[in-house]
Amino acid sequence: MAVLDRIKPEAVFRHFEKICSIPHGSSNTKGLSDHCAKFAGEHKLNYIQDSHDNIIIFKDGTPGYEHSRPVILQGHLDMVCERSQDCEIDFKTEALQLQVENGMISARGTTLGGDDGIAVAYALAILESREIPHPPLEVVFTSDEEIGMLGAAAIDCSELKSKIMLNLDSEEEGYLLVSCAGGVTAACHIPLDYMVDKSNEISKENAPGILLELKVGGLNGGHSGVEIDKGRANANQILGRVLFAIKERMKFGLIEVNGGLKDNAIPREAAAKLMIADRNWDEFQELVSEYNKILADEYRITDKDIHLTVRQAVCDLEHNTENTRIMSYECMFRVITALVNLPGGIQKMSHDIQGLVQTSLNMGILVTTEDEVVLSFSVRSSVGSEKEELVAKLRCLTESLGGYVSYSGDYPAWEYRRHSELRNLMSEIYEEQTGRKPVIQALHAGVECGLFADKIPDLDCVSFGPDIKDIHTPAERMDIASVERTWNFLLEILKRLK
Repeated sequence: MAVLDRIKPEAVFRHFEKICSIPHGSSNTKGLSDHCAKFAGEHKLNYIQDSHDNIIIFKDGTPGYEHSRPVILQGHLDMVCERSQDCEIDFKTEALQLQVENGMISARGTTLGGDDGIAVAYALAILESREIPHPPLEVVFTSDEEIGMLGAAAIDCSELKSKIMLNLDSEEEGYLLVSCAGGVTAACHIPLDYMVDKSNEISKENAPGILLELKVGGLNGGHSGVEIDKGRANANQILGRVLFAIKERMKFGLIEVNGGLKDNAIPREAAAKLMIADRNWDEFQELVSEYNKILADEYRITDKDIHLTVRQAVCDLEHNTENTRIMSYECMFRVITALVNLPGGIQKMSHDIQGLVQTSLNMGILVTTEDEVVLSFSVRSSVGSEKEELVAKLRCLTESLGGYVSYSGDYPAWEYRRHSELRNLMSEIYEEQTGRKPVIQALHAGVECGLFADKIPDLDCVSFGPDIKDIHTPAERMDIASVERTWNFLLEILKRLK
C-alpha cells in the first residue's frame, strides 16, 4: 500500500507520492519532466516540452468556461537535495522514503521536496479531473528553480495567452505573496598556487607533521532568503573565522576548504584539510576547545548544536608521504581573507515594509578545485541598484586578491502591483473560507513570478501554498490539513475566475 494512500485530497497525494518516487533534484529534472509529458499524452492534452526540461500543458475550459480568460498554474520541477549525515541515499537514482507522523508528511533522512512537488501534484490532479470547473488552463512546470531559476529564464512564453498566473511555490498558508527580491548567483574565484618546500614553511625542523580535517557541523542551515533573518550561523564563514585564528597562533599548511551544497541554502557543514607541525598539536587542540565554547555561546539560540571536530593522521612533512599539495602561505592568506571579509547575511532592511529584508547575500558553496577556490553567493535585493552595489563589493575584494567573479541566474525583482484584480479576489475568497484576512506579503527570496512578469506584460500574479516547515533541510515536513485547505482554496479561485 502507498504511504499516502487514502489521505485527502487523494488525487493530490497520489500524484505527490509518484513525484517523490522520481529523482528530481536540480539539474536532474528530465525524469519528472518526461513523466509530465507522458501524463499529458495519456490524457490527450497538448503540451510543449523544451530542451531545458520545462513543460507547458494546455487544457480547455470546462463547460461554461470555454470563453473565460485563460489562467496559468505554475510551479517548478526540481527540489533541493539535502540529507542527514546517517542517510546514504543517492538522490540521482533513488526514491524518497516518505513517512507520515502527527499530521505531517516528511522524507526519512532527507528533504521532502514539497517545495515544489506539491505544485506539480495540485496541477496534475486538476488536469486529470473531469469534475473540477476551471477556465482554460496553461500549466507551466519549470526546471532548476533552486539553482537560479534557470528554467524560467530560458522558457519561451510566446504560446502563453494568459495574463493571470497562480504560482504555487509559497510555503505558508494564509499568506499571499505579491512581490519578491531579484537576485543573481555570484561565484568568487581565488586562484591557487602551492608550496615548493613544505617542511620549511610549516616547521623549521624536519619533524613529523599532522594531517588534519577540521570540520564545522551541527548547524541548522535553512533557506538563504526566507530564513536569512534568523541569525543562523554560516558554516563557511565560521570555518574562515577559525582558520584565521589558527593562522594568528601558528604556522600551518592549508590543503583545501569545502562547505555547503547549494548557494541558496545556508550551509550546515564546512571542512578544511590542513597540516600542522607535531609540536603545535597541543596548542591546536586548545584553540579548537576555546572556539567550541565561543561558538556554543554565540549561537546558543539559533544553532545550539554547533561544534568543531578534528580528525588527524601523522605524516612526513619533508617527504610528503600523503602526496598532498599545500597552498603557499600567501595563497592561504588570500583564501582566508576572502572567507573572513567577503560580506554575508543581511545588508539592509526595507524602510517601506516593516520587517522585510531588502538586501542580503549568502555564501552557500565553498569548493576547492585543482587550481582555485570558489566561493559561490546567492545575492538578493528588491532594489536593483543595491544588488549591483553588493556584486561590486564582491568583485572589488575578489579582484584585489588576484581573482575574478562570474555570474549566473540573474533574475529581476517582482515589483508590487498596486491594483490587482486577482489579489482582491483571492483575499475575498480566503476571508470567506476562513473568517480571516490573508497576509499580503513581499518576500526576500526569489520566485519565478518576477521572470514571468518580465516576459508577459501586465501579468497579474499571486503566489501561495500550504504550510511546509524547514524547507531545504532534512527536517522538511508538509502539513496534510493545510494541503487540503489550500486545495479547496485553489479550486474556489478557479471556479470564480469565470
